[in-house]
Amino acid sequence: MRTLIISSAVMLAATPALAQQGGMQGMDHSQMGGMNHADMGKMMAGNPYAQAEMDMHQKMMAAKEGDAAEMWTRKMIEHHRGAIAMSRVAVRDAKDAQTREMAQMTITKQEKDIAELQAWLRKHGKRPQ
Repeated sequence: MRTLIISSAVMLAATPALAQQGGMQGMDHSQMGGMNHADMGKMMAGNPYAQAEMDMHQKMMAAKEGDAAEMWTRKMIEHHRGAIAMSRVAVRDAKDAQTREMAQMTITKQEKDIAELQAWLRKHGKRPQ
C-alpha cells in the first residue's frame, strides 16, 4: 500500500513538469471545448478523489508566478493542498483504520509543509497564497 501511495504521489507531482516540458505536445486543445461533460461525470463515478485530483492539477498548472524557486513553492503549496483534500476523503470514507490514521497524519504533515512554504514566500517578499 505504501508503494502505491508513493507511486501515486510521484505521478501527480510529475504531471505539471511533463506538461511544461512539452510532454503534452501534439495535443489539440482546441477540441477540448466540445468535451461531453456527462461523460466526465461517468469517469469520476466511483472515484471519491476525482474532484480533489482535478482541482489540484488545475491549481498547480495555474501557479506560474515568479522565478523557478517561487513557482516551485507555489506549485508545491497546491500539491500539498491537494494531498490534504484527498486525505480528508480517506479519513471520511476509508473503512480501514490504519488508512484513516495515515491520512490524518498526512493532513498534519502537509499543513506544516504549507506553513513552511508560505513562510518562505513571505521571507522573500512574495505574496502568500
